[in-house]
Amino acid sequence: MNENQNAQGQGEQKQPPQTQSRQPGEQTQMHPQPKSIREGYRGTGKLEGRVAIVTGGDSGIGRAVALHFAREGADVVVAFLDETRDAEQTRRLIEEEGVQCLLFAGDLGDHGTAEALVEKTLSRFGRIDILVNNAGEQHPVDAPEDLDAATIEKTFRTNVFSYLFVTMIALPHMSEGASIINTTSVTAARGHKKLLDYSATKGAVQTLTLSLAQAVAERGIRVNAVAPGPIWTPLIPASFDADEVAEFGTKTLMKRAGQPSEVAPAYVFLASEDGSYITGQTIHVNGGGHIST
Repeated sequence: MNENQNAQGQGEQKQPPQTQSRQPGEQTQMHPQPKSIREGYRGTGKLEGRVAIVTGGDSGIGRAVALHFAREGADVVVAFLDETRDAEQTRRLIEEEGVQCLLFAGDLGDHGTAEALVEKTLSRFGRIDILVNNAGEQHPVDAPEDLDAATIEKTFRTNVFSYLFVTMIALPHMSEGASIINTTSVTAARGHKKLLDYSATKGAVQTLTLSLAQAVAERGIRVNAVAPGPIWTPLIPASFDADEVAEFGTKTLMKRAGQPSEVAPAYVFLASEDGSYITGQTIHVNGGGHIST
């Protein structure tokens, strides 16, 4: 099974039990491999000539978004923490689409690192047309009392501060027609008893999206969000124990985890002219997870 195959089958589908030792996880270690783009996806030049930054772009949803953007004609900057093997694989896939890819490693929760990302993007491409804020981490706890201050701050720095930093630094270089897309989560709508700080960050991203859309509307820049549900990405085996991984996604109405290839087209829609009259909105891609029991 390769990452370009379609998601198939009906009824409950489980993943093989597995874990990884550190966040945000590596796609190269996962089995089965997540599917980044479906075999039949054909680009139509929707993003031709544009330059996109995708944070957390080395694997999972970020890789899928970067690859879909590339197939639609965009040059892509892939920002990641330190997962070099995943990032190099992503670059290879992007360049096979006939466009350019710039890799950038660093912790975007640091303002100086976010500045360096924007500076290197402008130095290489001279413009920024699309910004996808997608970097994320999560640390489940069995009880609220198990939360600790350092982890809470780290989660907010990655999931919220990085979005604010990259956006505020990139915005002066974005022109009319540009698009910002934030990755929020189904947890912003329904919460999660083990992901308290993570859910809080995604609620913050939801409100940031609404506020930023109002702040830059007069500039002709659109701001939207995508709220994935349970998607098969490296963050999952890096977050939960093996038994929880095996059951991941089975409680949605579709009774399976989604694939990154099933989320990424929503980002293409919002980044392209197809979404030209959409701002301040959130597209939910969650297999019915927001209404499952």
